[in-house]
Amino acid sequence: MTHDFLSRIRADLSDPGRTRLLNRQLFTLVAPRYDLATRCLSLGRDAAWKNRLVASLPERPTPVCLDLACGTGDLSRRLVEKYPAGTIIGLDLTEAMLAQARQQAPSPGVHYRVGDMGHTGLADNSVDIVTGGYALRNAGDLQEALQEVFRVLKPGGIAVFLDFSKPPHPRLQRLCHTLLKLWGGAWGWVLHRDARVYAYIADSLARYPDRRQLAALFNKSGFRNLRTRHAFAGLIECLSAEKPR
Repeated sequence: MTHDFLSRIRADLSDPGRTRLLNRQLFTLVAPRYDLATRCLSLGRDAAWKNRLVASLPERPTPVCLDLACGTGDLSRRLVEKYPAGTIIGLDLTEAMLAQARQQAPSPGVHYRVGDMGHTGLADNSVDIVTGGYALRNAGDLQEALQEVFRVLKPGGIAVFLDFSKPPHPRLQRLCHTLLKLWGGAWGWVLHRDARVYAYIADSLARYPDRRQLAALFNKSGFRNLRTRHAFAGLIECLSAEKPR
């Protein structure tokens, strides 16, 4: 099947508004098979990475948690299990992804909302914990999204993000891009008969800051105590940061 919007990926990723439109179109397309694709692309390791992310979060009795780009809700549901008395908000740009979240494993503990991570609509200093699985790389405007996360976090709040990681060295960047293009393209063909569907991962990582630049953006936004952990031969990074008290 031909999806005309996929041919615009590289051009659209340079423009925040077009990136948001592309994300809506792309994730509407992949929503029914998103969980399967994530397992395939990670060789079954995605669940372990997300379990480790949630296990690393602080013990708090009734936190307000915001799960950005929550997709089918796998991280959101893990947050409910960890914080049964907390308030969990799952925010995603794409209604089709939220429909999958509500349908696959309904959870009364999660409040799903359509929204953009750069404009959450939440009050200042209202959230204790922010999470994101493969979220920031898909932000229309990354600096805007980080500033929004900082704004809504309470002093002492923590943000933790799991995503693909871009090494600082140009040669390693080219190698990662080639590997992701081939790997994503192969699964795009298997699952959708269109190699471009998941090859976009490599294109989105190409415009994403490398590890050092990303840490600098977090610091510029006001975050402190940055900590990182890598997996999958360095292709995956879990980054945590705090809003100073």
